[in-house]
Amino acid sequence: MSSKSVTVLIGTTKGAFRINAGKDRDGWSVTGPFCDGWPINHMIGDPVTGTIWAAGGGDWHGAGVWRSGDGGENWTVTRLTRGRMDDWAANDPDFAAMINWTDEPLPFADGFSQIWSVGYAHGTLYAGTKPASLLASDDGGETWERVQGLTDHPSSDSWNPGAAGLVLHTIVSDPSDPKKLWVGISAAGVFATEDGGATWERRNRLSNADSCAHHDHPAAPRDGEIGHCVHNMMRAPGTADLLYQQNHHGVWRSVDGGRNWDDITAGLPSTFGFPIRVHPRDPDTIWTLPLNGDSAGRFPPDAAAAVRRTQDGGESWQDLRQGLPQKSCYFTVLRQAMAGDARDPAGIYFGTNSGSVFASLDEGDSWEEIARHLPTILAVEVLDRA
Repeated sequence: MSSKSVTVLIGTTKGAFRINAGKDRDGWSVTGPFCDGWPINHMIGDPVTGTIWAAGGGDWHGAGVWRSGDGGENWTVTRLTRGRMDDWAANDPDFAAMINWTDEPLPFADGFSQIWSVGYAHGTLYAGTKPASLLASDDGGETWERVQGLTDHPSSDSWNPGAAGLVLHTIVSDPSDPKKLWVGISAAGVFATEDGGATWERRNRLSNADSCAHHDHPAAPRDGEIGHCVHNMMRAPGTADLLYQQNHHGVWRSVDGGRNWDDITAGLPSTFGFPIRVHPRDPDTIWTLPLNGDSAGRFPPDAAAAVRRTQDGGESWQDLRQGLPQKSCYFTVLRQAMAGDARDPAGIYFGTNSGSVFASLDEGDSWEEIARHLPTILAVEVLDRA
């Protein structure tokens, strides 16, 4: 076992937090909040350098990306758009002095309100915005440009917002090919590029469109597509373009990079959920956390928490409950609030909107609560420098 430790990165409605563990993934301790209490929608860390990025903002702060080069001790922010505080400061010198405000123009003016996701691959840092667009930075987040090929996609004028708005919330890279990238947009679906972002293909097609039954739910499969409200997506390890996604209406698997999707929801108690996690070494093992439905409260079925795991690519599912609350459990686990490390056995972590973080160090067989009473948790990621 390496002497390096695991750090669980937590984005919340009231700033960023770290949960640190010793080399054996024990002795968990919480530090924070960081990022001046900004809402942090997503966090990631570079396992090589230890750099951490935290992305978020909102109507008050505007959008921005925070950066720490020392493992989360100190932070600086690159603000990208204006918020209401800029209007206040522009008209109130005392308030401007209190927050150290300057009237320096921001690079995207008021073009979007939040950063919803960040991804780092092959030396490029990516950020997804609300409303949906993709940004890229080649200098670690100091300066940014739009990936114009996605913004100009022919379908962009037909993209419809989900309940949280039109957000680009998932960025998936290919570790062996810097030109390949997938993004998830709610509620526009999955988009992929194989030429570094110059052109994009929309990839929401059902593999069995001819036999698909009609569903009344607006987010359900129809017209040969799986439904455009993708909630989260991951690429499986290996050389194949094997993708999994939790959709608003089911869990789906694609063996061809998203060109066709197979429904693997059978065996789960609900078609609805937010996060999904793929094993770091086994492409057939994934975890998800079904909720009881989008209009039924969005909490675990029967108010009893359970993570579901498949070890055969979705052919069958196991019910994992040990250590999770089994009575009066009404929390929600949001789309970016489940993560994993690369240890053996793999660790799995998720955070709740009630401020708890649960960890499993045996791939889901048992769980422990490693933090509680945090603000509403929006994102969980792991910085694993082993």
